[in-house]
Amino acid sequence: MKSSCLRFIFVSFLLIFFYSLDAQNLTLSRQEMIELTPKWKGERFPDGRPKVPDDILKRMKKIPLEQAWGVLRAEGYPNQYEGNWLDIHSGEVLVGRALTAQFMPLRKDVREQLEKKGANEGRTGDLVSWPIDMLKMGDVYVADSYGKVENGPIIGSNLGTAILAKSGNGVVFNGTVRDLRDLSNMDGFVAFVRGDHPSYQQEMMLTAINKPIRIGAVTVLPGDIVLGYLNGVIFIPPHLAERIVKIGELVNVRDEFGQQRLREGKYTSEQIDGRWTPEIEKDFSSWMDINKIKLPFPKEEFPDLLKERTW
Repeated sequence: MKSSCLRFIFVSFLLIFFYSLDAQNLTLSRQEMIELTPKWKGERFPDGRPKVPDDILKRMKKIPLEQAWGVLRAEGYPNQYEGNWLDIHSGEVLVGRALTAQFMPLRKDVREQLEKKGANEGRTGDLVSWPIDMLKMGDVYVADSYGKVENGPIIGSNLGTAILAKSGNGVVFNGTVRDLRDLSNMDGFVAFVRGDHPSYQQEMMLTAINKPIRIGAVTVLPGDIVLGYLNGVIFIPPHLAERIVKIGELVNVRDEFGQQRLREGKYTSEQIDGRWTPEIEKDFSSWMDINKIKLPFPKEEFPDLLKERTW
């Protein structure tokens, strides 16, 4: 009796598991994507992923990681930075909208169900190509391949070429790549990965596209803005992207003014590095006018942008 009961429970579990897998889409529906990112009020892709404007992406390239991190921390997002990368194009900046993918170690029965599900959705080719097929210009392919090294590279030069052609960008992989020499010679393929290996992906499977994933210490959502430079990558919630750009642009100009005044000996480092007095603020405003420096937003916004400065 006990054996029959255990067998019934086991069979029931398998039926529930495979039913859930069959009902589970690789991607979120448009409505699910909207519910996942409710703070974003702007334009969206047809699948619901937030579409931060191209102008913000262009301006984001000039924003230091430190300033972005400071704003995120002040806004209650302390876990958006991940470091210790292999930067394929060191010194170049990576900016774009995240398209996410999750890889896991191969389990034959699960992969068979995923392939069946993908075929029903009209997907073709190997699972490793499915996220690449979905890329749009301005995207950054962000994948968690759980740091696998040997038999872990999920792209080489061919798929890298396809990624660059479709997105105009490189990648952020919590994992490895192959054909590093070829990838490093591809102009525009700015990429942050954990390493390289001459093998190719084996005993792996794609389990999710455009769903929340984990990259190191960060939870990354589809549509997050990727800002990568040298050894660090920050993932910015879409609704904070414009604010971070504005604050960064303002702070860049204020730093230029402050450093000039320090070289001139007009103010002390304590005066410039601390909260400015009304006299310094007035000097800064006059300096902007004299040098004909105009930011893409009015001076009336300055106090709000600087009120929670922590960087």
